[in-house]
Amino acid sequence: MAGSAAVALVLSACGSGGDDKTPSTGSSTAGVSGFNAATKGVINPSDKKGGTLKLVNHSDPDSFDPVRAYYAWVWNFQKGYYVRTLLTNASKPGEDGLKLEADLAEKLPEITDGGKTYTFKLKDGVKFEDGAPITSKDVKYGIERVFAQDVLSGGPTYIIDVLDQGQKYPGPYKDTDPDKLGLKSVETPDDKTIVFKLKEPLSDFSYLLAMPGAGPVQKAKDTGDKYGDKPGSTGPYKFQSYEPGKKAVLVRNENWDAKTDPIRKALPDQIDLTIGTAVEEIDNQLLSGDVDIDTAQTGVQQGAQPKILLDPTKKANADTPTTGFIRYFSISTKVPPFDNIHCRKAVQYATDKVTMQTARGGAEAGGDVAINMLPPNIAGHDPAMDLYNTKSGKPQIDKAKEELAACGKPNGFDTVIATRNAGKEPKTAEALQAALKNVGINARLDPTDASLYFRSTIGAPSNVHAKGYGLMMAGWGADFPTAYGFLSILVDGRTISASGNNNYAELNNPEVNKLIDDAKAATDPKAAADIWSKINKIVMEEAVMVPFVYDKALNYRNPRLTNVFVTEYYGMYDFSSLGVSS
Repeated sequence: MAGSAAVALVLSACGSGGDDKTPSTGSSTAGVSGFNAATKGVINPSDKKGGTLKLVNHSDPDSFDPVRAYYAWVWNFQKGYYVRTLLTNASKPGEDGLKLEADLAEKLPEITDGGKTYTFKLKDGVKFEDGAPITSKDVKYGIERVFAQDVLSGGPTYIIDVLDQGQKYPGPYKDTDPDKLGLKSVETPDDKTIVFKLKEPLSDFSYLLAMPGAGPVQKAKDTGDKYGDKPGSTGPYKFQSYEPGKKAVLVRNENWDAKTDPIRKALPDQIDLTIGTAVEEIDNQLLSGDVDIDTAQTGVQQGAQPKILLDPTKKANADTPTTGFIRYFSISTKVPPFDNIHCRKAVQYATDKVTMQTARGGAEAGGDVAINMLPPNIAGHDPAMDLYNTKSGKPQIDKAKEELAACGKPNGFDTVIATRNAGKEPKTAEALQAALKNVGINARLDPTDASLYFRSTIGAPSNVHAKGYGLMMAGWGADFPTAYGFLSILVDGRTISASGNNNYAELNNPEVNKLIDDAKAATDPKAAADIWSKINKIVMEEAVMVPFVYDKALNYRNPRLTNVFVTEYYGMYDFSSLGVSS
């Protein structure tokens, strides 16, 4: 999820999204072509409708339920095809794609009471796939589902932190209100109006309402933890079928009205997502033209990289966007011996970031060596903050051994590395394993199914402790393009949860927690960025995360695709705009 260089909320300057009829990648846009062209503009601009868009992924989504999803590609998929929210990011290339526009709402929010009250009016003519009108109560109910973490864990929980305000609202399934609309901070005075009452101003609040989990859900159609099997649609497509591990097919939603939605182009007649294909076979199918894109958008494997980069024809159909992700691994503070900071520092120094970078594709296709936990495109990043002198990417064996002695393990120790069994991550974990062995740290790899990994493998502290996961491979992009949207959920000790936990290290530093509150309350972007820079430094001093790459991804696109461009909001191709020429 690509971020911007500004912390302040970026909203569309054109006012009401409902009044802006300019197509997101209109046919008047001059096309671009060649290597990395999709990072600069729109490739093959077209308004041609029809055909089947052929997508592929090695793994199932974490969930098609918008409340439970947290993979960036799934958010891109949901936003593009079946989930509409009050606001959403513009489907435009470049920095314009970082702006929020009105989607279900008539226009951008009316903000009153010193930034504590947000009022929206819904557009006329917006409907669910069964033709029922979308009301403010449906939006409220959808947001209330986020609170049901005992049933719907896995997705972001910012909404709870901001809107609960001491009510301890349990979610709609345990709501004693007869209409299951008992969340007090959200008011629905009529079917077209929804009002959010914040306890204190939060400049990033509109971004929370652009997340798929803030989309409307029909109470009568809510199947709880089964909702992801066939979620209801408010967008241009609906699910015809979904077989986990095999395929999802989406077809046109006849109750979607393009007049209410200038954001989504809705060009293909059908969208096929094939699931479970081996990553090397995905690359073969991409290069042969049998599929259009890999929705994972994490880049082709090492074997395919030279086939693309050394062939001018194929290279012209590829891009290496800076994704806004950091590839890193987390060090548990609760799994011995990593409860000792010196053992954590030993790993910081022993890590060979160059070999891990190479496993992801090298400097050109894999990314730049990372030195701290804020990526360069997020305000607050300090390019000089390199506490462990790792800019070269090379391990520092002597330093690592000094820290091992300081933590009482001069001869090293045994631990376990948790990793997903998909994409480039296993080979990256193997590179880490080899580097640690050079200082006597014997790390066993434990690969796990990618669809469960963040929710219940490393996202459940009890499982982390039981399995002895000292080190956990991870990747992270901003939930929205600010430092709050990137770092807070990874390091705020108050967000540690029994499942769907994202603070994998279980860091609970009171100073960090307080500074997060200070940054959230800051109204000046520069002041907020300075606070986040301090937070980043403390996190690195705690040695609980080892960033190794500021991510790039060598992605290949089928030449038959139209309206191809990289959305900076997600750091990948914008799914909502894609069409096919044949």
